[in-house]
Amino acid sequence: MAKQSGKRKRRQFTPDFKAEAVRLCKVGDRGITQVAKDLDLTETALREWVKRAEVDAGKGPPDALATAERAELMQLRRDVKRLEMEREILKKAAAFFAKESK
Repeated sequence: MAKQSGKRKRRQFTPDFKAEAVRLCKVGDRGITQVAKDLDLTETALREWVKRAEVDAGKGPPDALATAERAELMQLRRDVKRLEMEREILKKAAAFFAKESK
């Protein structure tokens, strides 16, 4: 079997598709390798989905973040970045107006 040249195009999957793929790994007689092959997925992606499902079900490591917690953390990081940029703009504006009023 010849390898594909170049990188594989990044695809997006619905949460339902991911959940069904994880379910097939857990209840069927096929392992992750076979399910990934049958669904034309990379094993790495499917293994990550299985791991994420276990964490979301509370069966992962105690320090692992559930999907909702990860989403919240990403949102909070974006908010912090935006607020830091706004603060910098306000500092520059305050310095400009302080200089101009003298």
